Amino acid sequence: MGEGKYKRVLLKLSGESFCKPGEFGIEGGSLASIAERIAEVCKLGPQVAIVVGAGNFIRGETFSQKSSIPRNTADYMGMLSTIINACALQETLEKLGQPTRVMSAIEVAAMCEPFIRRRALRHFEQGRVVILAGGTGNPFFTTDTCAALRASELDVDLLIKATKVDGVYSDDPKKNPEATLHQMLSYTEVLSKGLRIMDHAAISLCRDNHIPIIVLNIFKKGNITRAICGEPVGTLIDNG
Repeated sequence: MGEGKYKRVLLKLSGESFCKPGEFGIEGGSLASIAERIAEVCKLGPQVAIVVGAGNFIRGETFSQKSSIPRNTADYMGMLSTIINACALQETLEKLGQPTRVMSAIEVAAMCEPFIRRRALRHFEQGRVVILAGGTGNPFFTTDTCAALRASELDVDLLIKATKVDGVYSDDPKKNPEATLHQMLSYTEVLSKGLRIMDHAAISLCRDNHIPIIVLNIFKKGNITRAICGEPVGTLIDNG
């Protein structure tokens, strides 16, 4: 692999990538596998930010609908869960020799730094991976929206949405064997077709700030590296 095409990238990880399919919590093998892929990307030279989800512990909206917990509190519980994932990933990356810092939108002083843009940029300059936890710090916003917001704030060149599928399909490939993989889409197509890649607020933020998105399968070894090098992989979403 050659040198990376992108100088600063943001990787959006789902909480489910921290555990085995259909399970909950953090599974050591899954965590190590993700960390190894990120460490490989860092060797190509780009500055790397990561936004973590919390679906392996709790989804605020779903949990509030199935319990007596109000949405505000359920969403804060989800934000705390992203900090658990972030700290686990930080420790695993540092055992691989990759310096890492966790920065959170909600204050948990014993475990992580508050998110301050200038401090995050300084960490990049020092060669550190920056894991952005706590979502946006506000209820009613998804971690996808957080990823788009932080990508905009930190002037990244590419947002990678890491999933368990190969990209964006014309239909659900598990239900429709004739579903085809979109190699390229415009932001407008995603919004007008109501494609459930990221929520509309996230797509709109990326469009307004000219941040391309690549949706890819993180579980296929080498996919993230290929994306960083500008090779075709997954689905590219940009102005078209």
